[in-house]
Amino acid sequence: MTGVPLFLENKVALITGGSRGIGAETVKLFIQAGARVVFSFQKAQDRAETLAAECGGTAHCVAVRQELASPPDGRALVNSAIEAFGQVDILVVNHGIWPPNDAPIATMPEQQWRHTVGVNLDSVFGLVQATVAQMDRQNPAPGDPDTRGHIVLISSTAGQRGEAFHADYAATKGAVISLTKSLSSELAPRGIRVNCVAPGWVTTEMSQGTLQHPELGPKVAASIPVGRAAHPREIAGPVLFLCTPLAGFISGEVLNVNGGAVLVG
Repeated sequence: MTGVPLFLENKVALITGGSRGIGAETVKLFIQAGARVVFSFQKAQDRAETLAAECGGTAHCVAVRQELASPPDGRALVNSAIEAFGQVDILVVNHGIWPPNDAPIATMPEQQWRHTVGVNLDSVFGLVQATVAQMDRQNPAPGDPDTRGHIVLISSTAGQRGEAFHADYAATKGAVISLTKSLSSELAPRGIRVNCVAPGWVTTEMSQGTLQHPELGPKVAASIPVGRAAHPREIAGPVLFLCTPLAGFISGEVLNVNGGAVLVG
């Protein structure tokens, strides 16, 4: 019996926040699917360089140190990807920050609000803007004449139902969902598929403080029908699927990957 292939041969993917967690698993999976990958990192240089080497080195995988806190930052990263491999067929916007300390809206520092918006939303605008301009310059791929490219934005259950004391994070992730729908309507007729993946709790460094807490961890697990947080690869898999020809008729979708914790149609 022949398996169903999820191939990305001859594709170039730009994945933000790719040195750890969901991003690193997405990089590995895309490489396994045959894509060449450029991924960004900010601080974890050793980890990023190790990952790039494990994925075949500069002929297949390039790590770029790039702060992502403004539209120019996003555009600069896209330019780096074009310099590396000459094209961008896939954009996965995975980076983001979640300030871990509770911040009531009445006392939330304006600096925190602006920084979260800058990283989680402003840089996304620059990334999408430059990527779409590049995709418009590229010809549709052979064998897939209807599609010029794929964009997958990573949101969160917080963007769907809100999150008390983390209004800055939830607001940006809600905006990502709205951006997905707006871009789909605009770009689908031009052959660019834009979709969103909305994870719930995932076992990453960003969440381990909560998931490993003796009181909070069990409460989180109990709130998820599957009974546990996701593994990063369980988020990377749906992202990969949305970037293959098998997902060529999916546009503007918000794919919930949360173990059944939040059911939003």
